[in-house]
Amino acid sequence: MKTEYNFPLADGDIESRLWDYIDGTSKQNESLTVQKLIAEHAEWRAKYHELLEVHKMISATELEAPSMRFTKNVMDEIAKNHIAPATKNYINNNIIWSIAFFFITLIVGFVLYGISQIDWAAGNTNTKGINFSQVDYSKVFNNTFVNIFMMLNVILGLMLLDKYLSNKNKKNNFNTLN
Repeated sequence: MKTEYNFPLADGDIESRLWDYIDGTSKQNESLTVQKLIAEHAEWRAKYHELLEVHKMISATELEAPSMRFTKNVMDEIAKNHIAPATKNYINNNIIWSIAFFFITLIVGFVLYGISQIDWAAGNTNTKGINFSQVDYSKVFNNTFVNIFMMLNVILGLMLLDKYLSNKNKKNNFNTLN
């Protein structure tokens, strides 16, 4: 007598089907099929009894929990060690000076480029200095790259201002609490 099954039987499939059956997560028709397979096949029956023993051992064992003071003990051990301050050891002054030099050079470059765009040949009776109304800013700010660069600088400046104000606010809140 050959029994038809609702699911394919593969070699590794026996164990997963039996676990579903033992855990009670299999569907009703699959559960009935597994019951028939356990009753008819010695391999399924042996594997079922083996997995049932494992299931009973797992459910009988109690999970270990750390002591109530575990977190406190760990934090006390960490506090015993002296932690080096991050700002003294990890920030290289040469990198800071290099970045400052780059931005100063960039600002000086923009100023020199702006001054070079002034038409000095145009006669001017104003002897007070440079008349900035005569500077043609369209030559400087019509480039897409320059516009993107200026927008990024504005965004970064606003982020820096926000960080400064939030740090100042945190310090004020900390001082009022103490």
